[in-house]
Amino acid sequence: MLKWLIVLAASVFVIGLLQPRLPRPGRLPGDLRFRLRGREYSFPFASVIVFSLVAAFIGWLL
Repeated sequence: MLKWLIVLAASVFVIGLLQPRLPRPGRLPGDLRFRLRGREYSFPFASVIVFSLVAAFIGWLL
């Protein structure tokens, strides 16, 4: 449990430092976006899967 907490804190810290320098991720093919009654809704299914795989890999390395 402590290991995952350390990974999460380190990931948030690194992403926070690199965020101004990183380009914004584009929409992946599995991300859904639609408009309904003037509001735009976004469901980033593919992005969540990719980011969770990256986080799991980082956790595995530690």
